Amino acid sequence: MPLKKASVHMGPSRPNFSCLPHLALFLAMCVWSSSFVALRIALSGLTPIETMAGRMLTACLVFLPLWPALIRAVRRNGQTGLLLVMGLCEPCLYFLLETHALQLTTASQAGMVSSLLPLLVAVAAWPILGERIALHGWLGYALAAAGVVWLSLAAAPAESAPDPILGNGLEALAMTCGAFYTIAARRLSRFYNALQITAIQSGMGLAFFSLLLFWPSQPQPLSLGLDLPVWGPWAAVLYLGGCVTFGGYGLYNYGVQRLSAGQAAAYINLIPVITLLMGVGLLHEVFLATQYMASALVIAGLVLSQWRR
Repeated sequence: MPLKKASVHMGPSRPNFSCLPHLALFLAMCVWSSSFVALRIALSGLTPIETMAGRMLTACLVFLPLWPALIRAVRRNGQTGLLLVMGLCEPCLYFLLETHALQLTTASQAGMVSSLLPLLVAVAAWPILGERIALHGWLGYALAAAGVVWLSLAAAPAESAPDPILGNGLEALAMTCGAFYTIAARRLSRFYNALQITAIQSGMGLAFFSLLLFWPSQPQPLSLGLDLPVWGPWAAVLYLGGCVTFGGYGLYNYGVQRLSAGQAAAYINLIPVITLLMGVGLLHEVFLATQYMASALVIAGLVLSQWRR
């Protein structure tokens, strides 16, 4: 940024708030990273379907004032087919896979696997939207994918993570659904704003998971080996539906409006790191030395894929 000419000013200097957008983006990454920990806590007392139905209900109540205008917008703009595809990918299949994944693997590992999402979006956008990927992008994707495979194979089963390989595989499938959701949402952004898209997702997710509540066979709640209060899982559901959905969205958009898109996107790489720290610090999850090395490989692949000359 070019420097301005110095001028004489005898009054009190105005405080510099340039750090606020960066702080907002960092807090947004913390909120989104905490969703993996909150999901594990919710699953300690509720089934995956109960957890997601409660989360979607909370989000719908948060967006309740928007629904009259949203219904008019859907009638005016249409695109119902693409809206259904988007909602099926996320939240329906995305969260169905992720909640079951977090019954089998740790929040730390799931957070690391979720870092594949930007790379999967780039790969999906190549044939669908015609967006080209440079050679270093493909190399970064290969490194990150190899790191995720290494991370899964190095994981040891435990009572709170009985099948980390299957869990990480389900999380990777969830990220694939998230990639196709991103492509659909990008096309829908010409007709709906981000807040409307999020509200539509919440409504479709509530309908989907409410129907699945009648499914006869439901997994048993997860054992974390922690002394949690009885109301802990329900508080986690409220946090997921309210703070994660609405708070993370608000903080991220505040930062995006005041910084460039590239600067904001760079913060997304913090999610696997913050999730790892939260999982180890709050849930006492165990990470082996080889898993730290695999995580470093994942992050190196992410950095390489987003490298700009």
